Amino acid sequence: MASSASRFLAGGTTLIDLMKLHVEQPRKVIDISRLPLSDIHELPGGSVRVGAMVRNSDMAHHDLIRSRYPVLSQAILAGASAQIRNMATTGGNLLQRTRCSYFRDSAMPCNKREPGSGCGALDGINRIHAVLGTSEHCIATHASDMCVALAALDAVVYLSGPDGGRRVRITDFHVEPGDHPERETVMQPGELIIAVDLPPLPFAVRSAYVKVRDRASYAFALASAAVALDLRDGTIRDARVALGGVATKPWRAREAERLLIGHPCSKATFRAAADAALAGAIPRRHNAFKVELAKRTIVRALTRVGAQA
Repeated sequence: MASSASRFLAGGTTLIDLMKLHVEQPRKVIDISRLPLSDIHELPGGSVRVGAMVRNSDMAHHDLIRSRYPVLSQAILAGASAQIRNMATTGGNLLQRTRCSYFRDSAMPCNKREPGSGCGALDGINRIHAVLGTSEHCIATHASDMCVALAALDAVVYLSGPDGGRRVRITDFHVEPGDHPERETVMQPGELIIAVDLPPLPFAVRSAYVKVRDRASYAFALASAAVALDLRDGTIRDARVALGGVATKPWRAREAERLLIGHPCSKATFRAAADAALAGAIPRRHNAFKVELAKRTIVRALTRVGAQA
């Protein structure tokens, strides 16, 4: 994140969009597209490092990602279009902003765009909006598919800034809106995303991403689930579950994971986990359907992974 008066430009698939809508109006745009951050390689210890400038299409098709973290490859390929994936970057996807129509229309009230102006979605058309992680100030849904898979994989974001480098867990990188929906991540002014590290997670080879949307391509999730299971003799020894399309940030469903671990790989177990994942949901007038839709999406994803045993 550059200062409030400037923005870093990588692929431009979000920033340029928002500049055209007059939502983003930076005084200075800093082109970082030629920084040497376009590599994917294995680190000592088995982690995989993905540079911030790696294009989404390159990450989705990379052998290390496809073989070790199929859920991540699937999530990326479920997003946007091939043309956009060829331009969009890892760092840019992490900083992707909401597709809430009230945020993207500068004539409408939006606390995220203009703090204190109100949230038009609360009493407006809120079919696509969040049911988890919301506040009375914002119910905008986080739009990324890639970040949902990263949340399931315990990824770590590496930042560099005026005070040096630091590492932030992906589950701590994005923040819930609370009283300050204009603040979306823990990044400080002047900080730049350098890379994302994927820790070794052997059972991630048994993983899947399921996305439910209004049409088959180039549509954002109404609900999505990224899951991975460690199965031994029909019993779930470990699990990862993350949700998209239903929350204000990539949503790690730890309640669901706790209910899965130690239980048999069955529809009953999956449904109990799905119920736990949505127990805290706060639906609005038009998006109440998302609660059941998300539960069914979780069950479908877990069933798909369970069948890989």
